[in-house]
Amino acid sequence: MAIMTRFAFLSMVALLAACSSRAPTPPPAVKPPVVFVDQPSSSPVADDVLIRAIGLVGTPYRWGGNTPDSGFDCSGLIGYVYRDAANISLPRSTREMIVMRAPTVNINALQSGDLVFFATGGGSRVSHAGIYVGEGRFVHAPSSGGTVRLDYLSNSYWSRAYLQAKRVLNSSGHLAQNP
Repeated sequence: MAIMTRFAFLSMVALLAACSSRAPTPPPAVKPPVVFVDQPSSSPVADDVLIRAIGLVGTPYRWGGNTPDSGFDCSGLIGYVYRDAANISLPRSTREMIVMRAPTVNINALQSGDLVFFATGGGSRVSHAGIYVGEGRFVHAPSSGGTVRLDYLSNSYWSRAYLQAKRVLNSSGHLAQNP
């Protein structure tokens, strides 16, 4: 009988201990991935921008550079592509580009040729930009010692740094502007 009493006592202690323990911590919320459903390009000019931007992949990075011969920084690449492919002059710096009177575009509604902006230093101050080319990818001139390249917006580094996008071209291939 002593064994039964002891068993009952230990069972009761085990049950009470289970009731007093903390509930397991729920796993951290995971941000759902952005699904890129590419919109058809807005114009043949947007297609020209796309082709020109992709054609510059491999060009060396150079701070302040704005031609294929001298190399590109991010805003120099964007300015060159738009001048060459669309005959559109854009502001020289990313800080000027992000405040252009062009429509802001939701990341889920990007079209080829849209500009994508990033805060690579954290916070909300723009420091980098690229040209969206479709399928969740963008062309940009990322850093010293590098070359113009394609990257995915879904890459953890770029998705954390992403700020917004601007639509530069309207459906007729001209500079899109907010009223």
